Amino acid sequence: MKKIKGMILAAGQGTRVRPLTQALPKPMIPILGKPVLEYIVEHLAAYGVEDIMVNVAYKHWKIENYFGNGSRWGVNIGYSYEGVYEYGEIVPKSMGSAGGMRKIQDFGGFFDTTTIVICGDALIDLDINAAVFEHRTKKALVSVVTLEVPLSEVSNYGVVETDNEGRILAFQEKPKPEEARSRFASTGIYIFEPEVLDLIPKGQVFDIGSQLFPMLAEKGLPFYAQKRFFNWIDIGHVADYWAVLQRVLKGEVAHMHMPGNQVKPGIWVGINTKIDWDNVKIEGPVYIDSGVCVEAGAEIIGPTWITRGSHICANAKVIRSILLEYTRISANQVFDETIVSPSYCVDHKSGETFYLGDDRTNLRWGDARGR
Repeated sequence: MKKIKGMILAAGQGTRVRPLTQALPKPMIPILGKPVLEYIVEHLAAYGVEDIMVNVAYKHWKIENYFGNGSRWGVNIGYSYEGVYEYGEIVPKSMGSAGGMRKIQDFGGFFDTTTIVICGDALIDLDINAAVFEHRTKKALVSVVTLEVPLSEVSNYGVVETDNEGRILAFQEKPKPEEARSRFASTGIYIFEPEVLDLIPKGQVFDIGSQLFPMLAEKGLPFYAQKRFFNWIDIGHVADYWAVLQRVLKGEVAHMHMPGNQVKPGIWVGINTKIDWDNVKIEGPVYIDSGVCVEAGAEIIGPTWITRGSHICANAKVIRSILLEYTRISANQVFDETIVSPSYCVDHKSGETFYLGDDRTNLRWGDARGR
């Protein structure tokens, strides 16, 4: 099969997953110690996609410093920064998903062959070869990889209406359930031919889902949807992050493998940990990262992920929760289905965020301070 290129959309601010994105871009949110974006790069590399472009804006250096030129993954990674010069400073300003791609094309002509375009905030195990084969067989200008979702969830996605051959007749961006023309949602995975870049206005903010795709459908161009069966785990909201890790720890995502050493059934541990095994209760699945201390009397019930440098004090309980880096859980405190960091807690059940220093935090969660 002729070589293809990759494009990862990573310029958004991730406002819907704050506070997780207060200090890092959304594609850098960690899953078992690795950024979501790294799983995408690994997946592209596994299918022989060697040249990958990433558009960046918000806290761009976090992505660029981590991935560099891509040589660690056997690929070539390039970056396109989206920003403007204001009052002596360069300020991030997204060009929109399509506008960002046009900017890249105008700058260096990167898109000279079939390109798979992936949003940088989801875990996937798509068979890329099969998707590209179908795309080329149908002589599509653009293909959208879709999955069927419940009617109640269509307002979270762009949905497509197709004919019997899969040709897209209409594209709706986040319709109300009563107005949705189908339940097949765009997964944010697209296959583009270079010619489509000519249809994107030059130098303008332009979106793929709400602007480019409706244009393609209206013009009657060869624009197709693919209905595929694969894992697509989107981190659209903070509660999704908790749910993703629950699935990963339970082993429900086949291509995700637990790091560390399995010391007991369902319990994985990194190196340089201090755990009073004779006097703690740990029920898997649990992953305990490097540098973690678990004192006597503590209880950890999985699925739970304890990130590096964290400290669980005597008689504390951590139940189906996520502890982010260097989080300290004080003695006798209980965290149940919660995302906890040194500065905030997110209640999975309500989705509410409580910040350190907020009176409600002190009353409800007690002391969850970093070291």
